[in-house]
Amino acid sequence: MSKPVYYYQAQPVDLTVISDSGRISVEGSSILQLPDSFVWGGSPIRIKDQYYLFFSAWESGSNIPPFGSSWMLYSKIGIAVSDSPDGNFQALKIFLKGRKDQGDSTAWDAQSAHNPSIREFNGKFYLYYVSSKYPENFPPDANGEMLSKSERVRLNQKIGVIEFNSIEDLLAGNFTRFDKPLLAPRTRVVHVPVNDASPAGTVAKADNLIVVNPSVVYRPSDKKYLLFFKGNIYDPNWRGVHGVALGHSPTGPFTVTDNFVFDFDDGSGKKVSAEDPYVWYHRKDKCFYAVVKDFNGKLTGSEPGLAILKSGDGIVWNPALIPLFMKKELILKDGTHLKVDRLERPQLLLNENDDPIVLYAACSVDPCNAKQDGGTFNVQIALKKNKINRKD
Repeated sequence: MSKPVYYYQAQPVDLTVISDSGRISVEGSSILQLPDSFVWGGSPIRIKDQYYLFFSAWESGSNIPPFGSSWMLYSKIGIAVSDSPDGNFQALKIFLKGRKDQGDSTAWDAQSAHNPSIREFNGKFYLYYVSSKYPENFPPDANGEMLSKSERVRLNQKIGVIEFNSIEDLLAGNFTRFDKPLLAPRTRVVHVPVNDASPAGTVAKADNLIVVNPSVVYRPSDKKYLLFFKGNIYDPNWRGVHGVALGHSPTGPFTVTDNFVFDFDDGSGKKVSAEDPYVWYHRKDKCFYAVVKDFNGKLTGSEPGLAILKSGDGIVWNPALIPLFMKKELILKDGTHLKVDRLERPQLLLNENDDPIVLYAACSVDPCNAKQDGGTFNVQIALKKNKINRKD
């Protein structure tokens, strides 16, 4: 007895790689990039016959810290539009910045705006994002040394949301931005000095130290909203962990459960390293799916890339029958398989059947942490749903 099993196949992208005196750049209709800037995660939504992409971006240049530090200090969120779901996006506006640009350096989201995730619930739009502020009361270490500014900001990240009724309202600045974060860590257990550290002996929760990478989905069974997030624990090295919070509204309040989700053993007693979950509910399959970045191939079962997971309730997860969602590569129009250094922050556009039809991913062809000249981009990859028959 056999049954159909589905998987998704990446389609070719319109992209050309240009190498000039050691500098790698790209061009083509399948990417979104901005001049003299880094572009990173992009979250899509279809409204009528237009496709909108909410993306993070920030300035690059010799007077800006390298990518690995600058995203935390300068990231902003913009919106782009296209008539096609898989390319030709044109930036419209940068509309969300850290509130320090409005003169408020004490706000929880004073420093930046990053990791956008757009959702529509009940005819309204909700953009979930990550931000932080520069902590004035950050303690020095035992030697009197201070962490870098970007590291201090990184260790204070929280999740927020803005609410708006239409793209026209958003572009006009008519949206609700809340003065408090949507989600903040319950514990701050850490091996280095931080502000607001938890007392000695505190057991770290999934929402430890930081909460980032929000993904919100509605659960029909109990009419609750599930907010998935990433935290950090130290055991004995930094490791990303994931949790879920429950709420009755897209704007909360959300109550964090003590469940660790996407929490798998790699077969040797160590935990699998993953991040960047995009979660959705599939009405026909009556289950949740998640696409995550798999650092070492332990989830995909083959190599580092993007893995797909499945859950009946959004709490207990397992790899899908075919767990490899996408390799860390791009297929070019001429058939070339281009290996890339980064392919992450997966976000999906779904069709009316809740099947993914386009993947949007942050990408860099070459290593980007030390880059100061831009070169990162968001790539749009059309997907094809395929079927194979497997025996029970």
